[in-house]
Amino acid sequence: MIVYDKNLLDNLSFVEEAKSLQSAGFISKEQKDLIKKELPAFKRQSNILVRLGFFLLGAFLYISICGVISLVGLSGERIFFEICCYIFAVVGFAGAEFLANQNYYEHGLDDAFILGALLNVGFAIGITTEGHEIVIAFFVAIASFMMYKRYLHLMSMLIFCISVSALLFYGMFEFGAIGKAILPFVAMLFAIGFYFFTKKTINKLTESYHYKGLLWANTFCLILFYLSCNYLVVRELSAELLGNEVLPGQDIPFSYFFYAFTFIVPAIYFVQAIRAKDRIMLWISFLAIAFSIYTIRFYYSVLPIEVALTLGGMVLFTIAYFSIRKLKNNEVGVTFKPDRINNSNALLNAEALIVASTFGLKPEAKITESPMEFGGGGFSGGGSDGSF
Repeated sequence: MIVYDKNLLDNLSFVEEAKSLQSAGFISKEQKDLIKKELPAFKRQSNILVRLGFFLLGAFLYISICGVISLVGLSGERIFFEICCYIFAVVGFAGAEFLANQNYYEHGLDDAFILGALLNVGFAIGITTEGHEIVIAFFVAIASFMMYKRYLHLMSMLIFCISVSALLFYGMFEFGAIGKAILPFVAMLFAIGFYFFTKKTINKLTESYHYKGLLWANTFCLILFYLSCNYLVVRELSAELLGNEVLPGQDIPFSYFFYAFTFIVPAIYFVQAIRAKDRIMLWISFLAIAFSIYTIRFYYSVLPIEVALTLGGMVLFTIAYFSIRKLKNNEVGVTFKPDRINNSNALLNAEALIVASTFGLKPEAKITESPMEFGGGGFSGGGSDGSF
């Protein structure tokens, strides 16, 4: 299913590991550059700004091709309008396939054609079905999943997750008021199930190519789980979907559950991130805590905004200060100290030899001659010439 040469994907993994070893101090920059030079690689842009520039160039190329097709098909009028997005989607698929065969991967040009194809799939289905949301979400989910499986495109995995969530939401709308009322709990259960499914898949993963995509899906589940029962989200969607206007002195049903959920989940994320040393979950917990504070302030403004910001800054400074004092002397676990292996010459040399033996490279360190001289070893071992 994957269009790329798996040897190139393996080489990309080796180069990324070499970068990690170099940043950790195991190997030198020269060794990392030598590894990168010796291994065949994709036409890839790791710099996000350069990749964005190529994306804009690819988008201009894609739009130009579609514009030429539109000029040719203008004579068809109504018929061309109904099928043009399908043609544009085919152009996107063909362009993505061509660039993949030319070994373009995470380059920017391929991003433009892949995302353009998915966008036109959505437009095409929307025109054909006159805006039927469930059908649009269904076909976009299928197309994005196929694009991820074939091109390992991370944005396609994100679009797949959003499309599946939209498919769930619009499906619940079909059940009327009851479906809309239980939507937060259904979304919460869906996020839990999808999270543990992706987590289990990651643990059993044998090919490293799919790790990043599954990690994106796993992270999406954490965000969806928190937002599914956040008080602000539930209350505003309740007013939008059900028309339930909350009068003064009243509140939404199960309000205590949503209040507790809004503050307990970020705390759970934070504790679990510390225990598992999960940096992504840690950042999500910080964002969730900030959004929880915003949620309460959105409805209950106790202090002026400038006072609240000042007090919040003081609280954050205090937490940061005492956290550093607590963690700076820790030798293991969560610590404020830099990694000690960065300055370990023994580990540096050992890892250099491992890398050298793995990739068939010559080590840079020159082995000094031993001051002890040995004999010829004629009969009974090193240093003996048959006499004592």
